[in-house]
Amino acid sequence: MLKSTSAHSRQTLVMIRTNLSSLSRRRAISASMALSVALVVCVLAGFLSMAKGFETALASAGSPSVAVLLGGGTNQETGSDIPAAVIRTLDAMTGDIGVVRDTEGKLASSREIVVPVDMKLEAEEPARTMALRGMDAAGPSIRDGVALSAGHVFTPGTREIVVGDRLAEEFGLDVGDTVRLGAVDWTVAGRFSAHGSAFESEIWADLNAVRAAFDRQGEVQSLKLRLTGPDALERLRRSLVTITQTPLVTLSEADLYAAQSGRTASLIRLFGWPLALLMAIGATAGALNTMMSSVSDRTVEIATVRALGFSRLSAFFGTWVEAVVLASAGVLLGLFASWLVFHGWQASTLGANNTRMAFQLTITPDILAISGLLGLAIGIVGGALPAIAATRLPMTEALRARG
Repeated sequence: MLKSTSAHSRQTLVMIRTNLSSLSRRRAISASMALSVALVVCVLAGFLSMAKGFETALASAGSPSVAVLLGGGTNQETGSDIPAAVIRTLDAMTGDIGVVRDTEGKLASSREIVVPVDMKLEAEEPARTMALRGMDAAGPSIRDGVALSAGHVFTPGTREIVVGDRLAEEFGLDVGDTVRLGAVDWTVAGRFSAHGSAFESEIWADLNAVRAAFDRQGEVQSLKLRLTGPDALERLRRSLVTITQTPLVTLSEADLYAAQSGRTASLIRLFGWPLALLMAIGATAGALNTMMSSVSDRTVEIATVRALGFSRLSAFFGTWVEAVVLASAGVLLGLFASWLVFHGWQASTLGANNTRMAFQLTITPDILAISGLLGLAIGIVGGALPAIAATRLPMTEALRARG
């Protein structure tokens, strides 16, 4: 039994070595199979890295230590409206409601609105819709992970703006520049960094200045509140039960952005996976054609070794391993190309509040693993049928054809 197993192993190794050494005779068709697998891997990795980058940009913007209060029963800032009476009632509450207070006993909060504004890189280029966020003076300070990288924060009551580093780099903005937003000119007072999060695609300004410039007097879309601790959000929700002027939605900033990122990321994957699978089917058909050509090219060789006593199993593995090796080469090429092309690539799409948000594509180990496994599956499936065909070659007819 051991002797038979050893003989089969040696025969299989001989067939694998013979098949791989003969690849030079089929350079073009072998290269086409590897390239088709590489293309499938690149496409899938590209879509997955896009979804991952979008999720990362939004998820890193949200903090579990900041509560977001929305009015009107909506869970988005657009469409939300918080009456002034609600904010006055909340400010008048005493005791521990889960919100940080300053030295004067006032809540650490920021009333905010988001206004879509059009900006242009060049005069002849189409405008891009960006988010101008009006906020109270405490707005920047209650957010986590935000730091000034140049200049100063906007001065209350003035038409000054601070812009995210990513947006500033995209539009070439620097401290002291003048930008026209709507019908009003604004001065860039500073730039801020937010570790590449969605905040860096926003423009921040004084709430009252934004209201006056865009005829939004008295409007408040969201109220941001700095929480005292991990369990403070539930205490805040219990405190808000007594406010009945309008339906209120209270959630953490992290949950708000996670919900927004999940919808868009799912949509990206919804398009990416079917396209990648469709291409994978085509690549599998290509692999099948390549390996069938390989078997046809070596019909006499396979029949000869079979006549010499080589087993069907060795003929199967010889052809199947050849397909897997070609697919593996395509996978390695595709993964390298994906990392080179997509990782760190800057992209933009419609994000929160129906405004454009820039983000960075991110290739992660799990994306590489998923894309690589799909590529290997092409070789495994595409090589199986030709490998079976190699075991069923009629030896006498093949040898007669040689004569």
